Amino acid sequence: MRRVLIGLLSLLLLGCAVPLASAQSASTSPARTAKIYSIRTTDATKGVITVVGTLSPAPAAGTRIPLHQWIPSLKRWQEVAHGYSSGGSVTITTVQPGSVRTYRIAIGPQAPYAAAISPMISFKHYVWRGMFAKGLVRAGGAGQPQFTVVPPADGPRRAEADLLANQGGYVWGEVDSTGCRYSRNWLGNLTDGLVRVSLHNGTTALTSVRMQQETETWLNYDISGVTRLRLQAADIRSGYGPYVSVDSLLLCTN
Repeated sequence: MRRVLIGLLSLLLLGCAVPLASAQSASTSPARTAKIYSIRTTDATKGVITVVGTLSPAPAAGTRIPLHQWIPSLKRWQEVAHGYSSGGSVTITTVQPGSVRTYRIAIGPQAPYAAAISPMISFKHYVWRGMFAKGLVRAGGAGQPQFTVVPPADGPRRAEADLLANQGGYVWGEVDSTGCRYSRNWLGNLTDGLVRVSLHNGTTALTSVRMQQETETWLNYDISGVTRLRLQAADIRSGYGPYVSVDSLLLCTN
């Protein structure tokens, strides 16, 4: 009888030891970390974003690593691209419109490691777009001003326009430049004389250039903080009035 009791006691003790060992093993299981090391716009014309992430410890070579973007309108994360690990790093590229969004990378479970998600990072993605992509807010001037944006069928980039007015007159067009930081303008003066082309913050002049008859030039300017960008052409000395063709781009997050 004594031997039977000792045997039963041993079995009970062994039975209690198994879950204890499992709990201890689970609490000390190794963890993997993921982090966005860098995120930047690598092609502002095409809208390319390049993300470099770090993974520690390094996963198996060629592990698929998704890039998630938070979509405010849907209130959820969405995969927008993915890359494949090489050692402890991964490089992911994606083409996105101008935006201010939050990103993260993730890695699925891979024994003995559980899944891991990087800390979130907010990023301003600046992309070139036509100045008139969102349309003119206002236009005006003096001397029968005409600010004509080339229609989408002929100018899908929404960057081209013709500015005309009578002799001694001027013409301007205004766009909402909220979220933009730079303006780049090619100008072609078709006037039979001298004109001035300028950029304004509302009605306040920012920069200008004088153009001789039938010449081309560039008018570029940092417009950080400008929310009402005005492009204007004014007659200085001509026989018929200002006539300027433009190809204008804005570097924006929208």
